[in-house]
Amino acid sequence: QVLLVESGGRLVQPGGSLRLSCAASQDNFRNYGLAWFRQAPGKEREFVAAITWTGARIDYGDAVRGRFTISRDYGRVSVHLQMNNLKPEDTAVYYCAADRRPQRMAATTMIEEYDIWGQGTQVTVSS
Repeated sequence: QVLLVESGGRLVQPGGSLRLSCAASQDNFRNYGLAWFRQAPGKEREFVAAITWTGARIDYGDAVRGRFTISRDYGRVSVHLQMNNLKPEDTAVYYCAADRRPQRMAATTMIEEYDIWGQGTQVTVSS
């Protein structure tokens, strides 16, 4: 069973930066697209960013475009989310997820296309 483990969430002031990481427990993870979603209290889970298995294609949610950057390491078994100019509305639990289809060529934003999820890491943006 593939497990995803997120890390890096913490309390940060508005305007600050944070880097989240997600590591997979198996090497075959490198053949799957990866994504970040987030869920604030009382709200539905929201797409944040996605990257294909090769890293060639990336997509972002409108709320974070221009502020957040998704990347994956050379071995493609870890994914990172660099978050800059954080706002209070970015406060949420951030989840890492793996695409259900191996070697998909598009960076899908659809939550139903992801079937393996991490446990989440809390990001709080507050002064």
